[in-house]
Amino acid sequence: MLLGMAGSVPAPVTLVIGDEELLAERAVSVIVAAARAQDAGAEVHDLVGSKVTTGELTQLTSPSLFGDRTVVVVRSAHDLGKDVISEVISYARQPSDDVVLVLAHPGGVKGKALVDGVKKAGAAVVTVAKVTKPAERLEFVKAEFKRAGRGISGEAAQALLEAVGNDLRELAAACNQLMFDTQDKTITPTAVARYHKGRAEVTGFNVADSAVEGRLGEALEQLRWALGTGVAPVLLVSALAGGLRSIAKVAGAPRNLRGGQLASHLGMPPWKIDRVRRQVKGWGPEGLARAMQAVADADEQVKGGGADPAYALEHTVQVIVASRTGR
Repeated sequence: MLLGMAGSVPAPVTLVIGDEELLAERAVSVIVAAARAQDAGAEVHDLVGSKVTTGELTQLTSPSLFGDRTVVVVRSAHDLGKDVISEVISYARQPSDDVVLVLAHPGGVKGKALVDGVKKAGAAVVTVAKVTKPAERLEFVKAEFKRAGRGISGEAAQALLEAVGNDLRELAAACNQLMFDTQDKTITPTAVARYHKGRAEVTGFNVADSAVEGRLGEALEQLRWALGTGVAPVLLVSALAGGLRSIAKVAGAPRNLRGGQLASHLGMPPWKIDRVRRQVKGWGPEGLARAMQAVADADEQVKGGGADPAYALEHTVQVIVASRTGR
Protein backbone atom coordinates (compact mmCIF):
# COMPACT_ATOMS: atom_id res chain seq x y z
CA MET A 1 0.00 0.00 0.00
CA LEU A 2 1.68 3.14 -1.28
CA LEU A 3 5.04 1.43 -0.81
CA GLY A 4 6.29 2.52 -4.18
CA MET A 5 5.28 6.13 -3.88
CA ALA A 6 8.26 7.40 -1.90
CA GLY A 7 10.24 8.13 -5.05
CA SER A 8 7.37 9.67 -7.01
CA VAL A 9 6.08 13.23 -7.20
CA PRO A 10 3.16 13.74 -4.77
CA ALA A 11 -0.04 15.40 -5.95
CA PRO A 12 -0.59 19.05 -4.91
CA VAL A 13 -3.58 17.96 -2.81
CA THR A 14 -4.17 14.43 -1.49
CA LEU A 15 -7.09 13.16 0.56
CA VAL A 16 -6.26 10.12 2.69
CA ILE A 17 -9.55 8.62 3.76
CA GLY A 18 -10.18 5.70 6.11
CA ASP A 19 -10.32 4.93 9.82
CA GLU A 20 -7.55 2.33 10.01
CA GLU A 21 -5.29 4.72 11.90
CA LEU A 22 -1.95 2.97 11.50
CA LEU A 23 -2.33 2.55 7.75
CA ALA A 24 -3.65 6.09 7.33
CA GLU A 25 -0.64 7.46 9.23
CA ARG A 26 1.68 5.44 7.04
CA ALA A 27 -0.03 6.71 3.89
CA VAL A 28 0.47 10.29 5.07
CA SER A 29 4.10 9.58 5.98
CA VAL A 30 4.82 8.17 2.50
CA ILE A 31 3.43 11.31 0.85
CA VAL A 32 5.47 13.56 3.15
CA ALA A 33 8.59 11.49 2.44
CA ALA A 34 7.96 11.79 -1.31
CA ALA A 35 7.70 15.57 -0.98
CA ARG A 36 10.92 15.75 1.03
CA ALA A 37 12.64 13.51 -1.51
CA GLN A 38 11.88 16.21 -4.08
CA ASP A 39 13.06 18.97 -1.74
CA ALA A 40 15.04 17.95 1.35
CA GLY A 41 14.54 21.40 2.82
CA ALA A 42 10.75 21.30 2.58
CA GLU A 43 9.07 22.74 5.66
CA VAL A 44 6.43 20.43 7.14
CA HIS A 45 3.44 21.79 9.07
CA ASP A 46 1.50 19.08 10.94
CA LEU A 47 -1.93 20.35 12.01
CA VAL A 48 -4.96 18.96 13.84
CA GLY A 49 -8.32 19.72 12.23
CA SER A 50 -10.06 21.07 15.30
CA LYS A 51 -7.29 23.65 15.87
CA VAL A 52 -6.97 25.03 12.34
CA THR A 53 -8.25 28.58 12.22
CA THR A 54 -9.71 30.54 9.33
CA GLY A 55 -6.94 32.02 7.20
CA GLU A 56 -4.25 29.70 8.55
CA LEU A 57 -4.21 27.50 5.46
CA THR A 58 -4.00 30.55 3.20
CA GLN A 59 -1.03 31.80 5.20
CA LEU A 60 0.78 28.44 5.13
CA THR A 61 0.23 27.90 1.41
CA SER A 62 1.28 31.37 0.33
CA PRO A 63 4.24 31.35 -2.11
CA SER A 64 7.65 31.41 -0.45
CA LEU A 65 9.99 34.27 -1.28
CA PHE A 66 12.77 31.70 -1.68
CA GLY A 67 10.75 29.17 -3.67
CA ASP A 68 10.98 26.52 -0.94
CA ARG A 69 8.47 23.69 -0.92
CA THR A 70 5.95 23.52 1.91
CA VAL A 71 4.10 20.43 3.13
CA VAL A 72 0.89 20.91 5.08
CA VAL A 73 -0.67 17.89 6.78
CA VAL A 74 -4.13 18.25 8.31
CA ARG A 75 -5.05 15.30 10.52
CA SER A 76 -8.62 14.66 11.72
CA ALA A 77 -9.80 16.79 8.83
CA HIS A 78 -13.42 15.92 9.68
CA ASP A 79 -13.08 18.33 12.63
CA LEU A 80 -12.35 21.36 10.44
CA GLY A 81 -14.75 24.26 10.88
CA LYS A 82 -17.23 25.17 8.14
CA ASP A 83 -15.34 28.31 7.09
CA VAL A 84 -12.04 26.44 7.02
CA ILE A 85 -13.58 23.69 4.88
CA SER A 86 -14.66 26.32 2.37
CA GLU A 87 -11.14 27.72 2.39
CA VAL A 88 -9.63 24.25 1.79
CA ILE A 89 -11.99 23.47 -1.09
CA SER A 90 -11.32 26.83 -2.68
CA TYR A 91 -7.57 26.23 -2.40
CA ALA A 92 -7.86 22.70 -3.82
CA ARG A 93 -9.34 24.12 -7.03
CA GLN A 94 -6.16 26.12 -7.67
CA PRO A 95 -3.35 24.69 -5.54
CA SER A 96 0.14 26.15 -5.42
CA ASP A 97 2.96 24.40 -7.27
CA ASP A 98 5.24 24.77 -4.25
CA VAL A 99 2.87 23.21 -1.72
CA VAL A 100 1.83 19.65 -0.93
CA LEU A 101 -1.40 19.52 1.07
CA VAL A 102 -2.43 16.24 2.72
CA LEU A 103 -5.85 15.86 4.34
CA ALA A 104 -6.43 12.84 6.58
CA HIS A 105 -10.13 12.05 7.04
CA PRO A 106 -11.51 8.96 8.83
CA GLY A 107 -14.56 8.73 6.61
CA GLY A 108 -18.14 8.88 7.79
CA VAL A 109 -20.72 11.62 7.64
CA LYS A 110 -18.89 14.29 9.63
CA GLY A 111 -16.91 16.54 7.32
CA LYS A 112 -18.43 14.94 4.23
CA ALA A 113 -18.63 18.37 2.59
CA LEU A 114 -14.84 18.50 2.70
CA VAL A 115 -14.48 15.06 1.13
CA ASP A 116 -16.97 15.81 -1.65
CA GLY A 117 -15.51 19.26 -2.26
CA VAL A 118 -11.84 18.31 -2.60
CA LYS A 119 -12.70 15.26 -4.70
CA LYS A 120 -14.66 17.48 -7.07
CA ALA A 121 -11.74 19.91 -7.13
CA GLY A 122 -9.51 17.14 -8.46
CA ALA A 123 -7.55 16.08 -5.37
CA ALA A 124 -5.80 12.72 -5.41
CA VAL A 125 -7.56 10.20 -3.18
CA VAL A 126 -5.94 7.41 -1.17
CA THR A 127 -8.50 5.08 0.39
CA VAL A 128 -7.33 3.12 3.41
CA ALA A 129 -9.47 0.04 3.82
CA LYS A 130 -10.30 -1.29 7.28
CA VAL A 131 -8.52 -4.56 7.99
CA THR A 132 -11.23 -6.84 9.37
CA LYS A 133 -10.73 -10.32 7.93
CA PRO A 134 -8.23 -12.85 9.32
CA ALA A 135 -6.72 -13.31 5.85
CA GLU A 136 -6.14 -9.54 5.58
CA ARG A 137 -4.36 -9.44 8.94
CA LEU A 138 -2.26 -12.39 7.86
CA GLU A 139 -1.24 -10.48 4.72
CA PHE A 140 -0.47 -7.43 6.85
CA VAL A 141 1.96 -9.45 8.97
CA LYS A 142 3.67 -10.90 5.89
CA ALA A 143 3.92 -7.42 4.36
CA GLU A 144 5.62 -6.06 7.51
CA PHE A 145 8.45 -8.55 7.09
CA LYS A 146 8.63 -8.05 3.34
CA ARG A 147 9.08 -4.30 3.79
CA ALA A 148 12.18 -5.01 5.87
CA GLY A 149 13.60 -7.49 3.38
CA ARG A 150 12.71 -10.43 5.62
CA GLY A 151 10.19 -13.24 5.38
CA ILE A 152 7.84 -15.19 7.62
CA SER A 153 6.25 -18.55 6.94
CA GLY A 154 2.46 -18.79 6.77
CA GLU A 155 2.39 -20.95 9.89
CA ALA A 156 4.60 -18.49 11.78
CA ALA A 157 2.45 -15.53 10.70
CA GLN A 158 -0.64 -17.32 11.99
CA ALA A 159 1.11 -18.09 15.27
CA LEU A 160 2.06 -14.44 15.65
CA LEU A 161 -1.56 -13.38 15.13
CA GLU A 162 -2.73 -15.83 17.76
CA ALA A 163 -0.10 -14.64 20.22
CA VAL A 164 -0.46 -10.88 19.77
CA GLY A 165 -4.07 -10.30 18.74
CA ASN A 166 -5.79 -8.27 16.03
CA ASP A 167 -4.69 -4.68 16.74
CA LEU A 168 -2.51 -3.49 13.85
CA ARG A 169 -0.33 -1.28 16.03
CA GLU A 170 0.46 -4.18 18.35
CA LEU A 171 1.06 -6.47 15.38
CA ALA A 172 3.43 -3.98 13.75
CA ALA A 173 5.33 -3.53 17.02
CA ALA A 174 5.53 -7.31 17.51
CA CYS A 175 6.86 -7.79 13.96
CA ASN A 176 9.52 -5.13 14.52
CA GLN A 177 10.55 -6.66 17.83
CA LEU A 178 10.74 -10.14 16.36
CA MET A 179 12.92 -8.92 13.49
CA PHE A 180 15.16 -7.09 15.94
CA ASP A 181 15.61 -10.12 18.17
CA THR A 182 16.14 -12.75 15.48
CA GLN A 183 18.67 -13.03 12.69
CA ASP A 184 16.89 -15.59 10.50
CA LYS A 185 16.05 -14.44 6.98
CA THR A 186 12.68 -16.17 7.30
CA ILE A 187 10.89 -16.27 10.65
CA THR A 188 9.72 -19.72 11.72
CA PRO A 189 6.95 -20.87 14.09
CA THR A 190 9.69 -21.83 16.57
CA ALA A 191 10.95 -18.24 16.70
CA VAL A 192 7.43 -16.91 17.25
CA ALA A 193 6.79 -19.44 20.02
CA ARG A 194 10.07 -18.50 21.69
CA TYR A 195 9.35 -14.78 21.77
CA HIS A 196 5.57 -14.48 21.93
CA LYS A 197 4.27 -17.45 23.87
CA GLY A 198 1.68 -16.53 26.48
CA ARG A 199 -1.37 -14.36 26.86
CA ALA A 200 -1.89 -12.07 23.88
CA GLU A 201 -2.47 -9.02 26.03
CA VAL A 202 0.57 -9.58 28.26
CA THR A 203 3.65 -8.89 26.18
CA GLY A 204 6.99 -7.31 26.88
CA PHE A 205 5.57 -3.98 25.70
CA ASN A 206 2.87 -4.04 28.40
CA VAL A 207 5.45 -4.82 31.09
CA ALA A 208 7.67 -2.01 29.83
CA ASP A 209 4.83 0.53 29.71
CA SER A 210 3.76 -0.29 33.28
CA ALA A 211 7.34 -0.05 34.54
CA VAL A 212 8.28 3.28 32.93
CA GLU A 213 4.96 4.75 34.07
CA GLY A 214 5.69 3.80 37.68
CA ARG A 215 3.03 1.11 38.15
CA LEU A 216 5.18 -1.35 40.10
CA GLY A 217 2.51 -3.84 41.21
CA GLU A 218 1.01 -4.08 37.73
CA ALA A 219 4.41 -4.40 36.08
CA LEU A 220 5.50 -7.21 38.39
CA GLU A 221 2.21 -9.05 37.96
CA GLN A 222 2.47 -8.85 34.18
CA LEU A 223 6.12 -9.88 34.30
CA ARG A 224 5.43 -12.97 36.44
CA TRP A 225 2.54 -14.01 34.24
CA ALA A 226 4.62 -13.58 31.09
CA LEU A 227 7.49 -15.61 32.52
CA GLY A 228 5.10 -18.25 33.84
CA THR A 229 3.59 -18.76 30.41
CA GLY A 230 6.94 -19.06 28.67
CA VAL A 231 7.71 -15.59 27.30
CA ALA A 232 11.47 -15.45 26.68
CA PRO A 233 13.33 -13.31 29.26
CA VAL A 234 15.42 -11.80 26.46
CA LEU A 235 12.23 -10.44 24.86
CA LEU A 236 11.22 -8.79 28.13
CA VAL A 237 14.65 -7.19 28.56
CA SER A 238 14.50 -5.94 24.99
CA ALA A 239 11.07 -4.38 25.58
CA LEU A 240 12.26 -2.64 28.76
CA ALA A 241 15.31 -1.29 26.93
CA GLY A 242 13.14 -0.11 24.04
CA GLY A 243 10.79 1.74 26.39
CA LEU A 244 13.65 3.58 28.07
CA ARG A 245 15.33 4.39 24.76
CA SER A 246 12.10 5.93 23.48
CA ILE A 247 11.86 8.13 26.58
CA ALA A 248 15.48 9.25 26.15
CA LYS A 249 14.93 10.08 22.47
CA VAL A 250 11.75 12.10 23.07
CA ALA A 251 13.18 13.88 26.13
CA GLY A 252 16.31 14.85 24.20
CA ALA A 253 14.57 15.97 21.01
CA PRO A 254 15.00 19.60 19.89
CA ARG A 255 12.17 21.65 21.38
CA ASN A 256 11.58 23.60 18.20
CA LEU A 257 10.46 20.51 16.27
CA ARG A 258 6.76 19.77 16.02
CA GLY A 259 4.45 17.33 14.28
CA GLY A 260 5.86 15.69 11.18
CA GLN A 261 9.33 17.21 11.66
CA LEU A 262 9.59 15.68 15.13
CA ALA A 263 8.29 12.32 13.91
CA SER A 264 10.84 12.35 11.08
CA HIS A 265 13.68 13.36 13.41
CA LEU A 266 12.92 10.65 15.96
CA GLY A 267 11.88 7.95 13.50
CA MET A 268 8.67 7.39 15.43
CA PRO A 269 5.02 7.62 14.37
CA PRO A 270 3.08 10.54 15.94
CA TRP A 271 0.89 8.24 18.08
CA LYS A 272 3.97 6.75 19.74
CA ILE A 273 5.51 10.17 20.36
CA ASP A 274 2.29 11.28 22.10
CA ARG A 275 2.35 8.19 24.34
CA VAL A 276 6.05 8.54 25.19
CA ARG A 277 5.60 12.24 25.97
CA ARG A 278 3.17 11.23 28.70
CA GLN A 279 5.69 8.69 29.99
CA VAL A 280 8.54 11.23 30.05
CA LYS A 281 6.92 13.07 32.98
CA GLY A 282 8.75 12.12 36.17
CA TRP A 283 11.94 11.09 34.41
CA GLY A 284 15.23 12.93 34.72
CA PRO A 285 18.71 12.28 33.26
CA GLU A 286 20.13 10.60 36.38
CA GLY A 287 17.14 8.35 36.90
CA LEU A 288 17.10 7.38 33.24
CA ALA A 289 20.81 6.52 33.40
CA ARG A 290 20.26 4.29 36.46
CA ALA A 291 17.35 2.52 34.79
CA MET A 292 19.31 1.92 31.59
CA GLN A 293 22.24 0.50 33.56
CA ALA A 294 19.85 -1.85 35.36
CA VAL A 295 18.50 -3.08 32.02
CA ALA A 296 22.05 -3.59 30.71
CA ASP A 297 22.84 -5.67 33.80
CA ALA A 298 19.65 -7.69 33.33
CA ASP A 299 20.55 -8.32 29.68
CA GLU A 300 23.82 -9.90 30.79
CA GLN A 301 22.01 -11.95 33.45
CA VAL A 302 19.38 -13.42 31.12
CA LYS A 303 21.97 -14.27 28.49
CA GLY A 304 23.90 -16.58 30.78
CA GLY A 305 25.63 -14.26 33.21
CA GLY A 306 23.33 -15.12 36.11
CA ALA A 307 21.57 -18.11 37.61
CA ASP A 308 18.09 -16.62 37.95
CA PRO A 309 16.74 -14.56 34.99
CA ALA A 310 13.35 -14.11 36.71
CA TYR A 311 14.95 -12.50 39.77
CA ALA A 312 17.10 -10.29 37.53
CA LEU A 313 14.02 -9.07 35.66
CA GLU A 314 12.01 -8.41 38.82
CA HIS A 315 14.94 -6.47 40.29
CA THR A 316 15.25 -4.47 37.07
CA VAL A 317 11.56 -3.53 37.07
CA GLN A 318 11.89 -2.39 40.69
CA VAL A 319 14.95 -0.26 39.84
CA ILE A 320 13.16 1.29 36.85
CA VAL A 321 10.13 2.29 38.94
CA ALA A 322 12.35 3.59 41.79
CA SER A 323 14.43 5.62 39.28
CA ARG A 324 11.42 7.25 37.71
CA THR A 325 11.33 10.24 40.05
CA GLY A 326 15.07 10.81 39.71
CA ARG A 327 16.28 14.18 38.38
